Amino acid sequence: MSLMTFAYLIGGLVLLVAGAEVLVRGAAELAGRFGIPPLIIGLTIVAFGTSAPETAVSVQASLSGSGDIAVGNVIGSNIANILLILGLCAAVAPLLVSRQLIRLDVPVMIGAGLLCYALTWNGRISRLDGLLLLACLIGYTVFLIVASLREKAVPVADEFAAEFGSAGSDKPFAWVLQLLLILLGLGLLVGGSNLLIEGAVALARALGLSELIIGLTVVAVGTSLPELATSLLAVLRGERDIAVGNVIGSCIFNLLLVLGAGAVVAGEGLSISPNARSFDFPIMLTVFVACLPIFFSGYCIRRWEGLLFFAYYVAYTLYLVMFATGLGAIHLLRDAMLWFAFPLTAITLLVIFLRAWQRQR
Repeated sequence: MSLMTFAYLIGGLVLLVAGAEVLVRGAAELAGRFGIPPLIIGLTIVAFGTSAPETAVSVQASLSGSGDIAVGNVIGSNIANILLILGLCAAVAPLLVSRQLIRLDVPVMIGAGLLCYALTWNGRISRLDGLLLLACLIGYTVFLIVASLREKAVPVADEFAAEFGSAGSDKPFAWVLQLLLILLGLGLLVGGSNLLIEGAVALARALGLSELIIGLTVVAVGTSLPELATSLLAVLRGERDIAVGNVIGSCIFNLLLVLGAGAVVAGEGLSISPNARSFDFPIMLTVFVACLPIFFSGYCIRRWEGLLFFAYYVAYTLYLVMFATGLGAIHLLRDAMLWFAFPLTAITLLVIFLRAWQRQR
């Protein structure tokens, strides 16, 4: 394994994060210049921006014939979003959960996950399936925009205005600079995704790992860096509800946009490995469903729940590594998770949900 492999990986990640930031900044300022409300910018451009690295990587992987990286990137990023990012953020400070997330966004996330899982039963997400996912994304985005315009949430709009306001838009030819920022951001995303894919494939071959494992771990965590940075920054600023909304919105965009775009650009769609269908997809769906009782209990993610999420992510990553390297202890870890950790967590979540339901009554 050469130093160039690590240089490609690190360089690709840096370019992806920088490209997403520049793209969001330029697009938000340009939208603000034309009078688009800041809240709409937050719900659309910013949401897309945090998923831009996953989109760029998955599209590039699909075009280069590395479909397993594209699929593993989406599944791994979503698992990392919930278990790693929310776990770390809740460990820093308990996270508030808005009622809209419980009533709308989390059910949409679960529904999108079930739809994607159903589309994989024939072992492939076809171009037609990809178009269906993109159509669902357009419908979800339009619904958000219409609902937000009706509610006219002034505090939220002001919050996005402070972060993505059109400062300096009154300057002559400011739109030229904003357009250049968008083009620069897109260029950085394309260049970063190319480097990351080359480094990931080289790393998989050097370590004897499958591209799916690399996509579920290295690529997934790397492309989730924008969500991690955004959520941790929101927690440190005291905007804890934004941290949760950013993660849930990113998971929805990953499923509908990233998988959809990857399937559309791939010649014969995205092939889904049997291991992804039988293990990784169910794990992702289980993590999604586990959000409901935890979020519903007082509309808050407590520190111990965050630490539980983080512990599960460590166990999941350890399982992937042991599975890839063929270590014999993997059976002990799998049995411990299957017969002890999962049932205990299920009982705990059920008790939390029943207590919260009784308090609501």
